[in-house]
This record gives sequence, structure tokens and C-alpha cells, in this order.
Amino acid sequence: MKYHGLVKRLDLPAGWVPPAALDYDDIRATAISRDHLHDDVQGINASIELIRRTRGGSWPTEPVSADFNYVDLVWHECELREGDSFTYAVNDSRGQYLGCRYLYPMGRGTPLNEELLHFDVDVSWWVTPDAYEQGYYAKLSTALRHWIEKAFPFTKAYYSNTEIPKLPG
Repeated sequence: MKYHGLVKRLDLPAGWVPPAALDYDDIRATAISRDHLHDDVQGINASIELIRRTRGGSWPTEPVSADFNYVDLVWHECELREGDSFTYAVNDSRGQYLGCRYLYPMGRGTPLNEELLHFDVDVSWWVTPDAYEQGYYAKLSTALRHWIEKAFPFTKAYYSNTEIPKLPG
């Protein structure tokens, strides 16, 4: 079978509502919205090469403008409301913007193939260079695994970043 262009919808229980905020250690993730515009634009533009190296893929190709990113944030808000994907801005306990994390249906970010059919969600994330230097890339990886297990109805997550930190222990 050819899977090119196919996207496997997220299988969510009827009535399930995504968390508005998630906490783990000194990390707080909140559903991304237009309120994050300034921090998100600055974070993306400071992190282009790091995002491409750690998350992989072709985005971002160049710095984003506030106008372009505003439309993207509204799209993420709608996707979350409809249960089509779940994007969160990530901050530390002091409120410092660290980056973003994404829960997408299989086939949206990573091309779908037969080997990936048994996964139910595509998990990816990025952090700013300062956050990376402070160890938040690995910390966020651990937080994501915790949140997937405790706060989301997914049982088989595919972590699609190019750079996957080793799990502690």
C-alpha cells in the first residue's frame, strides 16, 4: 500500500479535553496561543539551526515574522480545540520561554509508512539555544514521556526528533 500523503487521525475518547497546562519538575507547558506570539517569534528566530539539527525536518527555513507566526498560532489554537493536534509553549518555573512541543497525528510531520502505522501520535519538540545549553532539551524529553503517559490518551508515541536524548537511569 502507498502511504504518501496519508495522515492517521488521532484517536481520542469521546469528551476528552486536552490539558490547558502541564507541569513537570521546573517545566511548564501551556497550550500555545496568540498570547505567546512575541516569545515564540523570538524563540524560533534565535533557534533556526538548532531546531533543524535536533527536531529535523525542513522547518523553519528562515526567520519568521510576527504576522506569519500569528497565523500559525491561530492555526495551532484551532487544531487543539478540534483535537487535531496539540501544541504547547514551554517555559521554566521563572517564566523564561524555552521552546515548543508538538503532538501531531502520524503522517503530519513524519511521512507515514507501514512501520509507523502502529504508533498513535508523533511527538516532537525544540528548545532555544540557551535552554539547550541549560539541559532543557533532555529535560523536556523526559517531561514529554511523563505527560504522554499521565495526561494524554495515547499508548504508543513515536518520538520523531532527529536528536533523541538518552533516558535517565
